[in-house]
Amino acid sequence: MSMILFACVVRVRDGLPLSASTDFHHSREFLEFRRRLKTLALRLAQYPGRGSAPGRDFSIHFSSSGDVACMAICSHRCPAAMAFCFLETLWWEFAASYDTTAIGLASRPYAFLEFDSIIQKVKWHFNYASPAQMQSSLEKIQEELERQPAAVLPVEDADLGSGVMNGHAQTLSEPAPNLRMEPVTALGVLSLVLNIMCAALNLIRGIHLAEHSLQVAHEEIGNILAFLIPFIACIFQCYLYLFYSPARRTKVALMLLCICLGNLYLHGLRNLWQILFHVGVAFLSSHQILTRQLQEKQSDCGV
Repeated sequence: MSMILFACVVRVRDGLPLSASTDFHHSREFLEFRRRLKTLALRLAQYPGRGSAPGRDFSIHFSSSGDVACMAICSHRCPAAMAFCFLETLWWEFAASYDTTAIGLASRPYAFLEFDSIIQKVKWHFNYASPAQMQSSLEKIQEELERQPAAVLPVEDADLGSGVMNGHAQTLSEPAPNLRMEPVTALGVLSLVLNIMCAALNLIRGIHLAEHSLQVAHEEIGNILAFLIPFIACIFQCYLYLFYSPARRTKVALMLLCICLGNLYLHGLRNLWQILFHVGVAFLSSHQILTRQLQEKQSDCGV
């Protein structure tokens, strides 16, 4: 029986699978370990360079460096040194084939499908090569593991939620970074245009007032800040709409408060309709930010 059963290459920052070996195993426990591996892939940035999640019949091993990590599901009989030697070899093969720019720009699962054949070749070599052929490499890895043992992950870190074994998946408290947002709507585009318009008006008035105040008096510093702070808040609202950010509700509420208070402070320099326009755009943008959600995770096509 082969000792290295499945291997894949993933991007560390978001767990995006880049390439994987062909899967011929369909036992229930193996499929549970496949799901467990996917969960670990999303959290690789939290762990050290080498780690293992052992089980009764199978173990997951991973090795990461830079933007890329290699992961494998191995038989429980597979020595850790052999597993990490395999992962290191796989990492060097991948690093020699693709540069960091191509890895960073990958946007869909298994973008480097042509590398699958190389994974299969390296896996076959480690499964069927004689121990004498790999002795020097295994000894080197064994020495490294003795100096710095691989992290052993507890079951709750490897399982989904309360455990893949019970069939229930946990929703992570924070989605993985760089996940795609839902498509921009027409109303969302309108809110962006109006927000940029408001930001430009605030910036122009603030700079003009600052130039005048520096030449005449310093007592209008409050009015200058009342223009510039909403300008920053409008720009940040555009960012929050376009890109996912943790704690969005808190940030949206804070930006909305800054814009509203700034415009109330400017009562006298702006008439009522101007204030209502700026506040209305701020509320529209806030609504669009909070209603635009993350896209559902793309399928990994069963590879």
